[in-house]
Amino acid sequence: MRILISNDDSINAPGLKVLERIAKSFTDDVWIVAPEIEHSGAGHSLTLGRPLHIRHISEQRYAVDGTPTDCMQLALKRLLKNKKPDLMLSGVNYGGNLGEDVTYSGTIAAAMEATLLGVPSIALSQMVKSNQPVRWETAEQWAPGIIKKLLDIGWEKKVLMNLNFPNVMPDSVQGIAVVPQGMRHDNGEITKWVDPRGEEFYWIASGTRGEQTDIKGTDLVKITEDFITLTPLHIDFTHYKTLGSLQKAFKDDV
Repeated sequence: MRILISNDDSINAPGLKVLERIAKSFTDDVWIVAPEIEHSGAGHSLTLGRPLHIRHISEQRYAVDGTPTDCMQLALKRLLKNKKPDLMLSGVNYGGNLGEDVTYSGTIAAAMEATLLGVPSIALSQMVKSNQPVRWETAEQWAPGIIKKLLDIGWEKKVLMNLNFPNVMPDSVQGIAVVPQGMRHDNGEITKWVDPRGEEFYWIASGTRGEQTDIKGTDLVKITEDFITLTPLHIDFTHYKTLGSLQKAFKDDV
């Protein structure tokens, strides 16, 4: 079995080291292709305006001066083009990827790109809380069993798996909740500052959106109840109910 791993927190991120150990619990054939620097919030962005460079760090370990999406393009179309991996794992991200985070997340983007290129993919994220240690051991202990079960079950080609681990010790996890993606209230702030030259600049605050906890059974709710959340994400963004109504509305205009 060949496994490709990446992230959006950079080649030196502690979560990547955790993910490498998770991957090596399945196989010795683990390849790492990750960004040189952090690309949190980069989403599914692709570098088109400049060339990309691959830095060979050690055997089967590479850093790319681009986005997580760039990493997957170079890994699957160049480095591993003669023998593609059987599985791609992205993470373990520092912080959760829940609700609408999936549209911003470089962790999700790497898994999405690998999925588009034909490799079954799973994104893994570890929830964190301020002034508390990161519970990397929770992801490390629980992930292998979940991944094994997912591989045994299998899933459709245009679907990727999104796993989030609560910020509790492994033995405090309440279980695995297979749940839909939630949605937060948007109360994020943009702060205005003035630099030493008197020029205004702005900082988009992260992690300040309120959670919509009135809808039970979503990833946003279950993670607060100390469950691991598992959500299948579909790459086809088409809203078929609206598609059908539009087809009816425009049928005479074709």
